[in-house]
Amino acid sequence: MKIFTSKSELSDALKDLKAQEKQIGLVPTMGALHEGHISLINAARQQTDVVVCSIFVNPTQFTDPSDLEKYPRTVENDIQKLEQAGCDILFLPEVSEMYGHNETWHIDLGYLESILEGQSRPGHYQGVTQIVYKLFQLTSPDKAFFGQKDYQQVLVIRKMTDIFKLPVELIMCPIQRSEEGLALSSRNVHLSPVEKQQAYTLSRALLKMKEHAAEADASAVRQAGLEVLNAEPGIRLDYCEVLDKDTLLAPDAASAGRVALIAASVGKTRLIDNMILN
Repeated sequence: MKIFTSKSELSDALKDLKAQEKQIGLVPTMGALHEGHISLINAARQQTDVVVCSIFVNPTQFTDPSDLEKYPRTVENDIQKLEQAGCDILFLPEVSEMYGHNETWHIDLGYLESILEGQSRPGHYQGVTQIVYKLFQLTSPDKAFFGQKDYQQVLVIRKMTDIFKLPVELIMCPIQRSEEGLALSSRNVHLSPVEKQQAYTLSRALLKMKEHAAEADASAVRQAGLEVLNAEPGIRLDYCEVLDKDTLLAPDAASAGRVALIAASVGKTRLIDNMILN
């Protein structure tokens, strides 16, 4: 695996590969890699010729400076995992490499920016689109791979690619879970054993909503999940919603399917999870 820290070196390497008509697959990450990330690397290996993984803890998407400070950083371990997974290129830039002085960014993401995660973390998706746009411009990937766990983020990035008419195919890969059902996340390291037991409630609530997925009334499906969540006192619920899986608006008769989404805090750790219902 080749490791690049500068945009110019990475760009030169990718130009040579594109001249050979190699298909480029990009897996953007913030590091602290787990099996969920490795599943994205595996998917990229299967669908493209050259797998590029980026590790960059992006400051512009953190609305809380303390959250940025405590975000886990495990670069040496990450490098080892990527090598074992067969990643071809790792892009590992510093903040000064990715951002200039007094840089500004704003695009119109519509309602997607103000609901769910956007409501809880104002400005978060501006930061996400800012860095993903930079990475897309830099690598010109044929395909980019993202995890379903950040469901709203995938829709936001799809909106961004539509705005700029970027020729990249977005691939959303399934959530990877522990044996107990907990969605794998870099933030799980902050959970104590007791909190981890409490966190399993999120996936149990989603499974309960999936059991009720055939019901026409989305509010009844949501209520089934809320009953599970409210029975666990260690859960501080942010939201639990059942929405159209393509738009994240209230589902109607024309909806092609629905997705259940949950965000909650356990101890000091905020977790998100979701499940496509039908």
